[in-house]
Amino acid sequence: MKILVADDDPINRRLLQVSLVHWNYEVILARDGGEAWDVLQREDAPKLAILDWMMPGMDGLEICREVRKRNDKFYTYIILLTANIRKEDIIVGLEAGADDYLTKPFERNELKARLRTGRRILELQEQLLSATDALQNQLAHDPLTGMLSRTAILETLRIELIRSQREQTTVGILMADVDHFKLVNDTYGHMAGDTVLREVTKRMHSSVRPYDAVGRYGGEEFLIVLPGCDISGMSMWAERMRNAIGKVPVDAPEGMISVTLSVGATVGGGTIPAELEGLLRTADAALYEAKNRGRNRVAVSTPSLNQ
Repeated sequence: MKILVADDDPINRRLLQVSLVHWNYEVILARDGGEAWDVLQREDAPKLAILDWMMPGMDGLEICREVRKRNDKFYTYIILLTANIRKEDIIVGLEAGADDYLTKPFERNELKARLRTGRRILELQEQLLSATDALQNQLAHDPLTGMLSRTAILETLRIELIRSQREQTTVGILMADVDHFKLVNDTYGHMAGDTVLREVTKRMHSSVRPYDAVGRYGGEEFLIVLPGCDISGMSMWAERMRNAIGKVPVDAPEGMISVTLSVGATVGGGTIPAELEGLLRTADAALYEAKNRGRNRVAVSTPSLNQ
């Protein structure tokens, strides 16, 4: 683990360095507060720091305060090195943001024990962040198909609409529905229905660009976001997706199951401010038009055409 040692006294720096290297730390040295602050602002800054209280430029308290002002994802554990042993001084240091303190001259075993405490806290934080990331990933993805969840795909669409207005481009929006999916469940069972949805998802992903987003909108209905697509481009990708789904039956344990896809398509963004709800209603209306016209087809509509 990397550790920052900031002290303007070269003898203290050397003593700390020797001990820390012996304990297998990667030591980064700073001769004053300014150097220490520069190190702590790096992208790969150490998460452990030993700071002398009194240093030229910025003292240890100032650095503590500046570090705590930042809203960093990863915590920096700070030990203040001080000759002040008065209780009121120690309280000032802790209130400034220090996690622990060590008095000069330091005792090696005490330093080792305090560093062990800091490492344990940092490791616990890393485990917590890892668990949080895993939970967020689960919330952002549909558990059955692995594609984006409804919340995540709607957020993706919102972000792409904002970007399209800034860059003066358009966003293609596809609302797709597996035709007669209830009949699949009734005929082959729900396990077969799950197999169909997983295979439909796989074919959807393979029929769009790597930077397009596919999400499960609800049940057997899907929302696809195509950044930078105009009406003609969107129609092409929609037809490609429809053909990918209907061309070959799904090979399920219950047998070969033929499925088709109805798609409603619209565009948003660009020079015209687009309301997400309005675009979803337009795409949904186009989907119902595709179904009313016999299913297994693409229907295109735009807010202006609807008006």
